[in-house]
Amino acid sequence: MLLASGSTAAAAGTNIAVSAVTALVGGVGHARAGRVDWRIVAWMAPPSVVGAFLGGFFGSSLPDRALLAAIAIVLVYSGLELLLGLRPGPERPRSPRATAAGSGALIGLLGGAVGLILGTLRLPALVKGVGLGAHTAVGTNLVVGFFLGVFGFLGHLARLEVEWVVLGVSVAAAVPGAWLGSRLTGRLSELALRRAIGVTLLVVAAVIGLGAARP
Repeated sequence: MLLASGSTAAAAGTNIAVSAVTALVGGVGHARAGRVDWRIVAWMAPPSVVGAFLGGFFGSSLPDRALLAAIAIVLVYSGLELLLGLRPGPERPRSPRATAAGSGALIGLLGGAVGLILGTLRLPALVKGVGLGAHTAVGTNLVVGFFLGVFGFLGHLARLEVEWVVLGVSVAAAVPGAWLGSRLTGRLSELALRRAIGVTLLVVAAVIGLGAARP
């Protein structure tokens, strides 16, 4: 996105719009399969969209490297936690609704600022903090990510930070992948899906960390 858009702000605005569309496609597939916890969506989505709009509107004034480095650190810890069980949590978290709302607001703010819906950051919050099963966490994550992406995009759009040609091409390429991914999720066991999420978090953390370290 950075290469195609030519500026960090335009890349962020364009990328979060693409993410919103793909999250919608994947979220619909998971909702049809019953893998969405709508009560958690109701608690997590509103603070997420407020944070996303504020992050998208004011994000250009924040240091990109610091934000990306912080995200990478959290992803590394979360990925290792899922893979190795560093901190086995309680079977029933004490305040899942408060965790959903608080993490939604923070992740929304970060996501709007850097142009990502940060599903990889929200997944461990849903699994460990809220207590959802991996399958339901994936579907719920995408639905919340859609709302976050829409409002983050609106924040960037208000500042005219969108590359429309790149947006159109990217959406056309990403939608089939999102549809296929939503169909494949239900075929994995809970353990296999948790491991896949953990590996994904570590890979994304490496990519984001390299981006933050670039001169």
